[in-house]
Amino acid sequence: MSKCEQCIVRQFSSLKALNKEELLKMAECKTSYAIKKGNPIFEEGEITNGIYCIKDGVCKLSKLSSNGKEQIVKLVKSGELLGQRSMISEEPANLSAVALEDMEVCFIPKKEILQFFSQNNDFSMNVMKTICDDLKEADAHMVNLAQKNVKERLAGTLIYLEENFGADADGTLSLQLSREELAGMIGTATESCIRMLSELNKSGLINIVGKHIQITDKNKLRRLAE
Repeated sequence: MSKCEQCIVRQFSSLKALNKEELLKMAECKTSYAIKKGNPIFEEGEITNGIYCIKDGVCKLSKLSSNGKEQIVKLVKSGELLGQRSMISEEPANLSAVALEDMEVCFIPKKEILQFFSQNNDFSMNVMKTICDDLKEADAHMVNLAQKNVKERLAGTLIYLEENFGADADGTLSLQLSREELAGMIGTATESCIRMLSELNKSGLINIVGKHIQITDKNKLRRLAE
């Protein structure tokens, strides 16, 4: 079993507030999972009964509409936590979490997390701040959907993907999303997303290499997004 106090990803989440004794206790009760690309960590409506710490990999948080269209609300990467809002509110998960690449995830039961809440004020404040940050991000996403057109939202999303997940040696975005997933992030139909990508490509702002996307003029793309 890996030792939580030696896990570097805890430094990027609310877990950084836990002391050595609490981390040792967490290591004894946690369960580690390997999750393959495309598989769910949890699904909408599921009772999570704890939180998930992303040790490695990226997942999408998404919601299905009544007609089966997926809206991607957020991408979650290594070091972040999942499920804290549902655990605190004692409600089923309102989103599904699905792996976008092979992942390593640790699950910490609710009972242990609530003990940390009562014993460690810094930890509880960190969790609350994370939830507030998520709400702020959700507000910004909603405003973007309402005030920006599809091309502007797409430009902003491509910049977000490069700045948060990096680019490969050939300059293409490291996190490869399908056209359907990209459309789900910007809240449009797949056909519209493909058309906008083609327009950005013709304008010289991006370069499309098969399924991969390379940003070729970031300054112009950023101006478009803003």
